[in-house]
Amino acid sequence: MKTRLLLYGIAITVLLILVFGGAFVLDETQQAIVTQFGKPVGGSRTKPGLNFKIPVIQKVQRFDKRYLKWDGYPNQVPTQDKKFIFVETYARWQITDPLQFYVRLRDERSGQSRLDDILDGETRNAVASFELLDIIRSTNRTPEVSEEYLQEIESLDTIKVGRAKIEKMILEKAGARCKDLGIIILDFRIKRINYVPEVRANVYDRMISERNRIADRFKSEGQGEARKIQGNKERDLAQIQSEAVKQSEQIRGRADAKATAIYAAAYNKTAASRELYGFSRAMEALEKSFDDKTSLILTTDSEIYKYLKKIK
Repeated sequence: MKTRLLLYGIAITVLLILVFGGAFVLDETQQAIVTQFGKPVGGSRTKPGLNFKIPVIQKVQRFDKRYLKWDGYPNQVPTQDKKFIFVETYARWQITDPLQFYVRLRDERSGQSRLDDILDGETRNAVASFELLDIIRSTNRTPEVSEEYLQEIESLDTIKVGRAKIEKMILEKAGARCKDLGIIILDFRIKRINYVPEVRANVYDRMISERNRIADRFKSEGQGEARKIQGNKERDLAQIQSEAVKQSEQIRGRADAKATAIYAAAYNKTAASRELYGFSRAMEALEKSFDDKTSLILTTDSEIYKYLKKIK
């Protein structure tokens, strides 16, 4: 009886080992291959669900079925026109043949390392084959100028290829090198382009110089307008003053004429009036010409002497 129970126990244990050690489950995001002593056996397991293997002897190597990302390191690369720039890139890739991928690369870390060699190399070759403008811009578009001081920019330099086509060329060449690796490169993009620090400082200096040139032009135009306004002001002021002097002289002339007419009319009326007029004019002359310290010498036939003698 005890022997029978022992045999039942051994049988159940072996059955459990066969079930739990020989079965494995793949979800929707996974694919796998089965290896025996490090060598793959059977084909690729890509369908989700329950799968089986020989316990203990065989092992399961799982791989991601989803899109995987690759981020390139910033590399210093010279362009065709000898401009040294930093280029940052990224790509999306996928394992399409787990068996071939395992044979050639073993795991995803090795796959990332292999993509570093392929994509970085193709990026260097492409950047070195084209000028900086082709790598930065994608089309020969008409510039949209929103600031008045940039209206003088009529067109941009013409590019021959453009960034989008260069990215497509890199993708095609890198994809061709990945055909026997069990992977495909789904997308490739240049994420960022920047000058090396030494060149960047020169670019900033040129930008500052250009802005200073524009500021100087505005300042010169402003000073010209200020001088024009000042000249117009001085011209208008001189015209107003001239007109005022003209009008004052005209008024003074009319007043003098009227006063002379009144004097003449008064002088011509009677001898007494003429006498009074002459006396009045003589007194005005004395009042305006002399003060208390003035000595006066008159002849006996002087009109002023005649009036003073009568007063005495």
